[in-house]
Amino acid sequence: MEQNFQTSFIPKKPMVKERAISAPSIGFLTIASIFILFVVLIASGGLYFYKGIVTKNISKMENDLSLARSRFEPSRLAELQILDKRLQASSEILGKHISITPVFRSLEMLTMKTVRFTKFSYDLGDEKNLLTETGSKVVIKMSGLAVGYRSIALQSDLLAKEKNFIDPVFSNLVLDEKGNVLFDLEFSVDPSFVDYKQMLLTTEAPQS
Repeated sequence: MEQNFQTSFIPKKPMVKERAISAPSIGFLTIASIFILFVVLIASGGLYFYKGIVTKNISKMENDLSLARSRFEPSRLAELQILDKRLQASSEILGKHISITPVFRSLEMLTMKTVRFTKFSYDLGDEKNLLTETGSKVVIKMSGLAVGYRSIALQSDLLAKEKNFIDPVFSNLVLDEKGNVLFDLEFSVDPSFVDYKQMLLTTEAPQS
């Protein structure tokens, strides 16, 4: 009995081994480089547009400034400058002005009925430096008459108690034909006491 054998020369597996081809992988450094490049491009674009906006704003402000300057007339500016100089000069003169009124007010309150003043004068010294130099004083010189030596003594005590009168001194005491005592009086006051500007501030201050 014949047996049929079937043979096949076609190989069941390929003769050459197939090699798997895989796509090359992208590394971390490549991704980071792309990201940095992307960020740099965006930043450069942003800076370019920002520079344009800033330049435009500066130009607008310069135009506004030029327009504001053109609105002021040069003649008007000159008048304002002259007025400012006059005001400064007036303020300086006022600051150095002396008023003897406070001295008269104090004498009016302190002078006794038995004492009468007949002459009054004052010496400012150097008016320019009077209110700036330390130790400068206004010297007051007076003459008068009193009813007896006792009146002179009492008047001297009253003047000595006045804090604004510095070193009051009676001198040249002489009796006249009626028995009255003729005298000379000299004392000094601090410049701040006769400062006209300070006097105005004191006068205008509200009294409580």
